[in-house]
Amino acid sequence: MDVIKNHTIILGSQSPRRKELLTGLNIPFEVRVADIDERFPSNMPIPKIAEYIATQKWKALISDSKDDELIICSDTVVVLDKTILEKPKDKNDGKRMLQRLSGQKHTVITGVALGTRNEFHSFSDSTHVYFANLSAEEIDYYLNNYEPYDKAGSYGVQEWIGMTAIEKLEGSFYNVMGLPVQKLYQVLKNWE
Repeated sequence: MDVIKNHTIILGSQSPRRKELLTGLNIPFEVRVADIDERFPSNMPIPKIAEYIATQKWKALISDSKDDELIICSDTVVVLDKTILEKPKDKNDGKRMLQRLSGQKHTVITGVALGTRNEFHSFSDSTHVYFANLSAEEIDYYLNNYEPYDKAGSYGVQEWIGMTAIEKLEGSFYNVMGLPVQKLYQVLKNWE
């Protein structure tokens, strides 16, 4: 891809999952992170929130970037019944979230914002996730052994709970992991 030859790629995330996924595309990159306020306007439509937060991350990093740097930022939200399930505050909050997700369909939306000082692009991707019913013992086992406190909705699709509780997905598995790599690849492949 020409974009790799002509730009230094910067991943604006410390997420091990996003690092793994971008590495899987065989794209060399550096990591740079900005600490931002992840709040969003209260009247913002839910499907726009992840893309909005990703854009705020990108804006915080682009001002100190070099001309040849292309910065990629993303954010993921888990939506159940028009409610956003953020990262759990603690074990009890994680338990509450997983109890709510048990036996339910929910939507994972990942927003991506990427660009250079001269060009910007953003998009989002949605995946519907169907959870089986979870017992209290299964929820406790997962929380005790995987501690998913850095994950929206209190779970990681690539972990034990994804293997045992997710009945099906409609959309991209990698989107649920935190980066819709197929869509990202298409954008990068066509970058001018």
